[in-house]
Amino acid sequence: MILPVLALVTVTFSPPAPAVGDRITLDFAAPVKLDPSPAYEVLAEEGRTVIVRTFTPKPFELTGTSGKVRFRNLVIPVRSVLKQNDDLKPAPLTAPAATPYPRAPFIAIAIAALVAALAWIAVWWLARRPLREAVPAIPPDERFRRAVLALMDDERRPQRWAALADATRVFLAATRTHLGSELTTSEIVPRLADEERVVDEILRQGDAEKFSPWGAPPRNLLEMAMRALALVERSDRLQPVEGRAEARPYVPKDGR
Repeated sequence: MILPVLALVTVTFSPPAPAVGDRITLDFAAPVKLDPSPAYEVLAEEGRTVIVRTFTPKPFELTGTSGKVRFRNLVIPVRSVLKQNDDLKPAPLTAPAATPYPRAPFIAIAIAALVAALAWIAVWWLARRPLREAVPAIPPDERFRRAVLALMDDERRPQRWAALADATRVFLAATRTHLGSELTTSEIVPRLADEERVVDEILRQGDAEKFSPWGAPPRNLLEMAMRALALVERSDRLQPVEGRAEARPYVPKDGR
C-alpha cells in the first residue's frame, strides 16, 4: 500500500493489512530516519527501508525525516488478530500427542541376552565333553620300524623303493643332526658312517624308481629292508633331533 504524505513523501508498506505483532516493512523514496516512539518498535532501519512492529491493535503514527523532508502523522493501520465479538476466553487445552514408546532399546537388550544365553550354553556343552586322552608321540625308531615292516609285508604296494627311501630320510633327519631331510642324495652319502652305507643303496634305488624312465634296478628289497632295520639298533644310542621328528618325505632337487 502507498501512502502520500503532504504530497512530498511517498511510502510503501507491506503487508497491506498488518496485524498485531507483524513485521511491517516501509519503503520510502529517500533515506529515512524515524523518531523513537512508544507506539511502535523499530526492528531495522537501513537507507530507504524501515521495519517496525507493534503489539497494540490500533493504527499508529510515524514521524521522522525522509531525505530533507520532515514528516509526521504517517498512519499505519493495524488490525487485531481476535475475531469480532471475541469473548477473550482462552481456547481449551489439547492434550499432547502420545509419543510412541521406544522399542529399539528393548530389541537390542533381547538380542544381547539371547547371544549371552547361547554363549553360556556352548560353554556348558563344551565343558561336558570328555577330554581326549593325549596320544603319546611315536619315537622315530619305532615309526621307522613300523614303516619298513609294512613295506616288507605289502608286496603289491607301488613304488616300494621310493617309500623305503622316504622313510629312511625321515628317520635319519630325526636321529642325525647332520643328515637333514633337505639334503640331496649326493649330499647325504659323503656324511654317512661306514655302517650306514646301506642308506646310499636305498636312496639311489628310491631316486631311480621316482625319476628314471626305466625304474629302479632289480634288487632284493626284503634284504635291503632288513639291513635298514639295523640302523635302528645304532640309533638307540642317539638322541632324536628336536624339530625333525615330523620331517616331510624328500624330493631331490636334481633328480639324483
